[in-house]
Amino acid sequence: MAWSIAEVARASGVTSRTLRHYHSIGLLVPARTAPNGRRYYEQEQLLRLQQILLLRDLGLSLDVVAEVIEHRSSHDTIEVLTRHKEWLLREQLRLGQLLRTVDTTIENLRKGGEMSPEKVFEGFEHNPYEAEARERWGDEAVDASYERMRGWSEADAEKARTGYTRVHEGLAALKAEGVAVTELSVQELIQLHYEVTCLFWTPTRDAYKGLGQMYVDDERFRQNIGTGDDALVEYLRDAMTVYADNRLDA
Repeated sequence: MAWSIAEVARASGVTSRTLRHYHSIGLLVPARTAPNGRRYYEQEQLLRLQQILLLRDLGLSLDVVAEVIEHRSSHDTIEVLTRHKEWLLREQLRLGQLLRTVDTTIENLRKGGEMSPEKVFEGFEHNPYEAEARERWGDEAVDASYERMRGWSEADAEKARTGYTRVHEGLAALKAEGVAVTELSVQELIQLHYEVTCLFWTPTRDAYKGLGQMYVDDERFRQNIGTGDDALVEYLRDAMTVYADNRLDA
């Protein structure tokens, strides 16, 4: 059987324009193209499109998706699908928690009761950088980070929630006083920054220095950390460099 581009678009949720783009870059070539230019797809192309969508869902760029698909064996496909299934199961659990949170909220509103902040936001979880992290550092590194998070104690979770903010606020005050980044008061805050970072992954000397430089180079991190004060972000980077050079292994 063969399906037209309109039928595939309707079934997959991918626009016809996107399918034509995939064709133009050689990522998804139709089984045949009619004399009138209409594209038709068969089972092989549908399965390939499924793989493309799964890989895109994991946060990979089109270039990387093309490379992965071209060099993938059936074993690799099964591995990716298995990983995606695990993610879907985790997402199912998270959505189940969200559903329970909404049910509890509705019930409390009906009764005129109040909920603690922890209960109001129970189950909410969003990392806007995950897709980019998977593309930049790979699924293994990101999955390892989530594995660490699952082993957190309550103290670890509290440090992760508040640690970076404490560092940024403390550094802003010290910078305003003109304290050098080599001073103990600054380096103690960087020690906290490193401890929070290690809750997710353990950077080497160069990796930690690279993280500091990324804060400066990436507009999103500059805004999140400095809230308009780029000098504070550079102060953090310089302090991280001093810490890495004096305390971390290569």
